[in-house]
Amino acid sequence: PVPTSAAVRDAAERTADPETPCDLGELLAARAGARVSFSGPGTPVVVPGAVARSLDAAVAAALDNVRKHAGADARAWILLEDEPEAVWVTVRDDGPGIAPGRLAAAESEGRMGVSLSIRGRLRELGGTAEYVSIPGQGTEVELRVPR
Repeated sequence: PVPTSAAVRDAAERTADPETPCDLGELLAARAGARVSFSGPGTPVVVPGAVARSLDAAVAAALDNVRKHAGADARAWILLEDEPEAVWVTVRDDGPGIAPGRLAAAESEGRMGVSLSIRGRLRELGGTAEYVSIPGQGTEVELRVPR
């Protein structure tokens, strides 16, 4: 399950001002739990509050998808990478994966919240969200926001 702990709420409250710098690693680490692991740099990944909120919301949506589509026993991993030109967040699961063509068909028919809840958030920041899924091997969502 996606944590709704006090740590997540506290971290989210610190990002209320869109311009106030925020440690994205702290915010995403608060989402770790029994079935969700987090890995990031040993130093703060400081981004504007608006960027942190959007990336955190996209990660929350990806974790919701894991819970809904990969099952209660699925594990998920959040990986945060800080590079000079961009911040990368990857959400990976060990679920059954998405059948070929299913994601594109669902998006084109407006049946999935992926376009608005994940890709839309990243597009607003000049970023991207890419999906890689192999049936039987899980799904990976790569989120990228330029510095």
